[in-house]
Amino acid sequence: MFTFFSTPEKQRKKLLATVENKILRKYLEEPLPDRNKYISELEFLALDFETTGLDAKEEAILSIGYTVISQGKIQLKNNGHHFIMVNREIPAKSVTIHKITDDRAKQGEHLHDVLEKLLNVMAGKVILVHYDKIERNFLNAACEEIYGDVPPIPIVDTLAIAKKKLDRLNRPYAAKGLRLFNLRKELGLPRYYAHSALEDAIATAELFLAQMAHSKGMNATRLKELLN
Repeated sequence: MFTFFSTPEKQRKKLLATVENKILRKYLEEPLPDRNKYISELEFLALDFETTGLDAKEEAILSIGYTVISQGKIQLKNNGHHFIMVNREIPAKSVTIHKITDDRAKQGEHLHDVLEKLLNVMAGKVILVHYDKIERNFLNAACEEIYGDVPPIPIVDTLAIAKKKLDRLNRPYAAKGLRLFNLRKELGLPRYYAHSALEDAIATAELFLAQMAHSKGMNATRLKELLN
């Protein structure tokens, strides 16, 4: 168990010294992004999970989508979109939202195969999400279940960036105003097809770049200013 005052990099080195699983070890061999570097110097992996619910201990991941931001640009050639095999009935409400049916889920990839691919592309990058409790909790739960350990993962949250700005300006806001769709609209970004993991990942990447453009900019913002 990591101590409260242990830095993520110390956590990485400590776990690397003891971990046996070769997949997790490969991820840990790559140093974490330098917290003091400017955003423009780093690579980000915009990540989105579609799930059957919010509780990572009880619910399942339906699909995983991601795209890469490098040198301040979204690299669409590096997109990934994986449907996960789920061998249980998917709630009707979830099917309505995500359009992923029981039949489609049963034809998906095994989570341990997708997690290996995901960790490979995550290595050395900052993870970018919108509302980090979903991706962080489900990713931690998956690593714990499959590898028996939870690696340190640097995460930047576009929702937290928006909230911090509103708090700084002392502007009131409602929870719905912090949704991905509404924040994109506020910054003049186009409508998109929601509730597809890949589409949501790209939408989050676009929102992040817009947020940086409306703040100090990528060349003046250090990673440590954005990490949760």
